[in-house]
Amino acid sequence: MICAKRVFRCFKTLERWGDKLTGFAGPYFVALAVGLLTTGIVCFFEVIAPTLALPLITLPLCVLIAANILVHYYYVCTVRPGFVNEPPQERGTGILWAKPKSGKKKLTRGVKWNKEVKITPASTTRCRKCSVLRPEADRVRERAHHCRICNRCVLKYDHHWINQCVGLHNERHFVMFMLYLVTGSFFFGITGYSKFLECLGVSYSLPWQHRSPEILFAMVYILALVMCFAVGVMVAYHIWSVSNGETAVEAQDFEVYRNRAKARDEAFVNSYDVGRKKNLQLFFNIGENGYPWYTLIIPLRIMPYTDGRSWARKEGYETHAGLRNGEEVTDDEGEEERED
Repeated sequence: MICAKRVFRCFKTLERWGDKLTGFAGPYFVALAVGLLTTGIVCFFEVIAPTLALPLITLPLCVLIAANILVHYYYVCTVRPGFVNEPPQERGTGILWAKPKSGKKKLTRGVKWNKEVKITPASTTRCRKCSVLRPEADRVRERAHHCRICNRCVLKYDHHWINQCVGLHNERHFVMFMLYLVTGSFFFGITGYSKFLECLGVSYSLPWQHRSPEILFAMVYILALVMCFAVGVMVAYHIWSVSNGETAVEAQDFEVYRNRAKARDEAFVNSYDVGRKKNLQLFFNIGENGYPWYTLIIPLRIMPYTDGRSWARKEGYETHAGLRNGEEVTDDEGEEERED
């Protein structure tokens, strides 16, 4: 038992060191990613794009994919995730902002988002780390979570990524960035295959006539294949979690709850799960009271369907079902004090 505690403390120490390294090196990682993305896009348009068939169709599509990669990455790194102690964000009016279909403001009270989904206000608890009141963050529900690296509570916290948290206001851009990065990497691999063989000297061709060095193109090509697979797995996991009405934090906890309920021949019910289709519509905020479908193609800023103080819930469920007292998964933050 003593040995297990020591091992646990050792891992917690390593985790804290990792948090400090991530917080310190975040801006450098952002700069490195920008450099790699830019290099890959330049190599594609300088080496591969001139060889594509039907350029009037393929080139605009390639430009659109590249724009989505860069713009959504910019949004992920610059859009504030939504800190609990900040006032609710408002929709902008610039050309980079999409206009919602209905023109209605995001929901902040218990109303019907449409005929199938019910929105109800969140309860509030006080964080033991930063002492702020945060919505929907008790021993069972983790819609707001304290980030150890930022040392602040974040609305709909998903995880800390490179330079800042991924939360309510930039999680959509994070998923969109990964989707377009996988798409771009896949087509880079398919369309650049012959040029890669030229770099290796496998296929017979004229001398290399491009400004991008052969070794650079070969390295970018290999990196594109690796990113297509690695990021593809990540985005598949995130889309699956979104379709289940879960964040990354909730997905881990809910898996424990499902196993515990199953052991009792019961079923755990996630109160945020309103059906796969509706979960995806709410996350991307498209549909009846959301934004037009073209916001999935054109990289525009949009607001989430809620300000984080109210949430869509399964009809008849104000909280999760199939969980008994004492079975809650807790972290090192300690227990929260319920306010209402």
